[in-house]
Amino acid sequence: MRFFKDLSLSAFTAGFVAVLVGFTSSVVIVFQAAQAFGATPEMIASWMWALGLGMGLASALPSLWLRKPVMIAWSTPGAAVLATAGAGYGMGEAVGAFIVCAALITLAGATGWFERVMNRIPMAIASALLAGVLARFGLSAFAAAQTALPLVLLMLGTYLVGKRLVPRYAVPLTLGVAIAYAALRGELAWSAVHFSLAVPVFTMPVFTWQAAVSLALPLFVVTMASQNLPGVAAIRAAGYDMPVSKIITLTGVATLVLAPFGGYALNLSAITAAICMGREAHEDPARRYTAAVSCGAIYVVIGLFGAAVTGLLTAFPKELVAAIAGLALLGTIGGGLAAAVRDESHREAALITFLVTLSGVTLAGIGSAFWGVVAGAVALAIQQGGKRAVAGKDIAPACKIKQDSKVAQRAAGKTP
Repeated sequence: MRFFKDLSLSAFTAGFVAVLVGFTSSVVIVFQAAQAFGATPEMIASWMWALGLGMGLASALPSLWLRKPVMIAWSTPGAAVLATAGAGYGMGEAVGAFIVCAALITLAGATGWFERVMNRIPMAIASALLAGVLARFGLSAFAAAQTALPLVLLMLGTYLVGKRLVPRYAVPLTLGVAIAYAALRGELAWSAVHFSLAVPVFTMPVFTWQAAVSLALPLFVVTMASQNLPGVAAIRAAGYDMPVSKIITLTGVATLVLAPFGGYALNLSAITAAICMGREAHEDPARRYTAAVSCGAIYVVIGLFGAAVTGLLTAFPKELVAAIAGLALLGTIGGGLAAAVRDESHREAALITFLVTLSGVTLAGIGSAFWGVVAGAVALAIQQGGKRAVAGKDIAPACKIKQDSKVAQRAAGKTP
């Protein structure tokens, strides 16, 4: 099978790091969202089952089919919205809202309107958006030194030496050294690991206009603006040409099927996608899909063994997770910043996008990723004074990205 031929240690490690970062950074918010609707422990385990299988299959299967890294995640800002707005609603009303949201996501993908909007965003703005989203993880990596200085210095030193001697395996080496260090110091919380299979719990949906307005619409807006928007930016910044509308439709349909079991919203990933789409995953862009497939396979295991894997992943010290995330994303952050400021005519608008996104500001319940794009687009419109973008230069599709021609062709699957 071609997958096993293309698979490498660095790609599998990238997939594992993506799961580690994506899961541990937001699983508590998902738990809080479920508890806001009065979920029992069995229902929470069912949420993990639905989300794990949904993310896993929606990542692994398209990646194998397209031979490109398709990365799907749960909606973290969506979970935050549910956790705060869920008071007063039962699980049946929540599931009804999930189904309404899923229908809207499916419609956005099937009609192609979301992709058309993304096609009008200049590459500089898209790159600045991605850099702003990821830079917070870079900052967190070094902020972790305040509470775990020896661990962070050890990881940074290992990473730098690894980049010089074995650049392809710098991240796996750093992760291995960090785990060994934490284990020797007794900082791995193995007591949180309890092996048991997750059992899906079906909840009959209840449809009310109050839940549709208070839960479904905010969930849809933040998922599209704060998750899918930077997700597309990550795909195009990495140089991949994917059928975005079809993938968005897939996430909507998957959410529709899994909603009665707790699959509240699936979407494109930006942060974990950057990990699996970067050079650290594989030097050859045509083989980076194996990182996404590995990530998807691990997510499926999480779904099947919800409580056990949740405990395993959360056993790592939070400083270790923050540091490995920041180090794994250094190359992508640098590349995004370089692309953002390359064109002088777009430089200030791109910097505004980057800074607003990095600020983490939330207005009207919508995250900074959306407002960063809005601020950059307004700045660009004022500066350009109505000038039309030059076709093929300012628009963000991956086929327009300036790269080595052979690498770009292989990433697009045009060469074997």
